[in-house]
Formats: sequence, structure tokens, C-alpha cells
Amino acid sequence: MTGSVVVGYTATDAGADAAALGARLARSIGATLHLVIVLPTEGTRSAAVPPERAYEDVIRTQARKWLQDAVVRLPQELVRSGHVRFSESFAEGLIAAGEEFDASVIVIGTAGGGLFGRHRLGSVASELLHSSPIPVALAPSGLAQQDDHVLPRVTVAVGTRPGAEGVLDQAVALAGAAEVSLRLVSLVPFDVPPGLDTGAIRLAGSEHAHRVLAVAAEQLPDGLGAVVEEAPGETVEDAVAGLSWLPGEVVLVGSSRLAQPRRLFLGSTAAKMLHELPVPMIVVPRTRNEAGDR
Repeated sequence: MTGSVVVGYTATDAGADAAALGARLARSIGATLHLVIVLPTEGTRSAAVPPERAYEDVIRTQARKWLQDAVVRLPQELVRSGHVRFSESFAEGLIAAGEEFDASVIVIGTAGGGLFGRHRLGSVASELLHSSPIPVALAPSGLAQQDDHVLPRVTVAVGTRPGAEGVLDQAVALAGAAEVSLRLVSLVPFDVPPGLDTGAIRLAGSEHAHRVLAVAAEQLPDGLGAVVEEAPGETVEDAVAGLSWLPGEVVLVGSSRLAQPRRLFLGSTAAKMLHELPVPMIVVPRTRNEAGDR
């Protein structure tokens, strides 16, 4: 995983959580961090708000002040900067900024009202998770209140649906750049139709996970390990709740099979995982030229 880290920043607790996760990722892989505030363009503002240059100057000045305050609070060893952008939507502006800065990931916080340490998707996250061509990292509520961390490990949820290879490639790249180990968790038991023999499903999932493990081990730099961990449970939620998590780690998942190539689409499995995850999730777009693409 190369390129910069772009954070969708707001002067809120969710913005602080996003900035903290962005800093964690940037420190771990040696990337430049860009905090981006997206303001509405003239055509998207309420009719009650006068489209005057003076108004634009006021909100731009305030946004820059928020960015300055946020940048100062970031780890001093980071190469970091703040930017104000105007767009018809926050998500659209972030995607444009991600492409402008050659971002490897766009980071956003949870919607207001989420439980501490958990995820709650708002409109911006939902829009990004159904349109972005760049991986999106979701910061759970309260992340900014945790101790500063670099990544101690990367977990990747692997399955057999289209997009699985792309997710593994991204996870291997992130683990390699951060110089940490990789943990594989099989989603195969949840990728098959209900009603099949449970024992056979588990066996197939274990075999698939170990095949993927062999591929990952070959791709990782020397000295970095990869392991498979079984996630017991009859549902995705049970499986995620039964896993142990290291402080500071992240989990990567793929887009739904409904996603267009090089676009995100949050699938039902990833959405279910979010309900139980106490760590950040990075959702990876489907790549082009995969089996099944048309």
C-alpha cells in the first residue's frame, strides 16, 4: 500500500477520530497525511444563505482555522497538511482529493450517536462505501481517546467471492509497508448458501484459508509472518465477536460482488461485521480484470 493518506476532517469528535486513524496509518507506512475539509459549493447551499464572496471568505477562513488546530495536534514527525475543498457533496469532494493526492486510503469517522468503540455509518460514509474507487477506512467512535499506536498487525477477512484476491493483495501490501504480521480470517463459511453440511463448510473454509495463507506468505517480505485464525460462530457477528484484537490493528474486507470494477459497494457480510468490530475497518474496491467481471 503506497501513496498518501487523506482524512475527511470535520471539527467534531468524529473528525478527531478520523484524524487519529489517519495519523496511525500514515506513521505506520511512512505516508504523507492530508486533512481535507469539504465545504458545499454555491449550488448546494440553502437559498437562505446568500451566495456572496464575503460568506465564502468567512467559512473558508474558519475551515482553515480548524485545520490549523488539527494539524498542530498531529504527531510532529508526520509530514502533514490541511486543505479546504468545495464540492457538491462531502463524499464527492473527498474522492476528488484522494485522486488529487494519489491516496492509498480515505479515512472518515463514524456518524454522531455511535457507541464508544463501535461503528455507525452516516450519509457520508454510506455514499463513499458505494462509490469510491479508493479504499475507505472507517474509524470507530472514541479512537482519538486511545493511546497513539502504529499498526501492530493487519487482519484480512478472506472469502471466495469476486474481489478476494484484490483484498489479499492490499492486506499484504499494508502489512509489508508497516512491517507487521498478517492474520487471515476465513469468511468461506458465510459465503455459501444456507442449509449445507456444517462440517463440510468448515473443512472447506479451513482448506481455502490455508491455501490463501501460502500465497500471502510468499508475497510478504522476509521476516514477516502470516497466520490463519479460525473464527468460531454460526453467524458473521458471532465470528467477529469471538476474535481477539490487538490495540491499534485494522481489518481489511472486500466490496460486495455487486460492486462495479474499481468501485466500492458495502456488502451484507461487511455491514454485519461492523456491528461487532471494535477496530477500524478498511473496505477495498474490486479491481478490474477479475474473474466474473464483465
